[in-house]
Amino acid sequence: MARMHQLCLTVGPTRYRLVSAWRRPLDQLAALYKGYPTSQDGYADFTVRLEPEKPWRRYIRPSVHISGDYWLPDAAPLPIEQSLLAAEMGMNLQMALGWRRHLLLHASSVEKDGKALLMTGLSGSGKSTLSAILAERGWRFMGDEFALLNPDTGMVHSLPRLISLKNQAIAVMQAIVPENRFGPLMQDTPKGDIRHIVPPRDAVNRMAESAKPALLLFPRFGHDPALRDMGKSEIFVRLTQASTNYVALGETGFRALTRFVDEVPTKAMDYQSGDQAEELIDSLWSQLP
Repeated sequence: MARMHQLCLTVGPTRYRLVSAWRRPLDQLAALYKGYPTSQDGYADFTVRLEPEKPWRRYIRPSVHISGDYWLPDAAPLPIEQSLLAAEMGMNLQMALGWRRHLLLHASSVEKDGKALLMTGLSGSGKSTLSAILAERGWRFMGDEFALLNPDTGMVHSLPRLISLKNQAIAVMQAIVPENRFGPLMQDTPKGDIRHIVPPRDAVNRMAESAKPALLLFPRFGHDPALRDMGKSEIFVRLTQASTNYVALGETGFRALTRFVDEVPTKAMDYQSGDQAEELIDSLWSQLP
């Protein structure tokens, strides 16, 4: 049996064990996550496996099949050049299908003065880019892919994994973030061009700190700057659609989301640039109690 390589990562409340037929993705992950705590006891919440779909695919036109504790049987393998993306997708999949300690919202989140700003929306809305920009301008980055809402306390917990940038957002952040915090550029992926950046050191050092949700935004990129009110029923429905474990949590999820919608001010936000969005966000933030 061919040797398998292994790497353990701890991010926020989650431990991952990554097992790969190739060293390449694990070496890339180890370099990008080098400032994060590591687990020495062998315990993991989830295992991600990166393996060839067929034995010869390990050597001939290598392709990476994503599996683990949870996996999608019809998921297409990725070329070895995109193995870092496969690893990150595998970690996302484990959380989406298996996490039960918090209500998961597909949202980015940042924190200031103990209060959290959450942003959620469809792909291309710019939530990842905005959270990355704010993280470089005095906010603490808490997460890009998932916001973890504690159903008992209503607090948001941090999951500061790598920030995934797509297409035009890559150039935007290259003008702001030092090159040594970028991962490799992966072109022509199923989601277009992708490049990851390492969050600021403060995000990693303080990832055990939770924050009180204070503002929820539904950003929409490419439109004249504007803020719009939203009805609570629309907010609730859109958040159930943005949650991967709302149904699995049952009544617990319903109560947590109901309280969130009742207590957290929410706006739809249109913008055409990061500076416009930041100006709108600063205006809303200054009006919070």
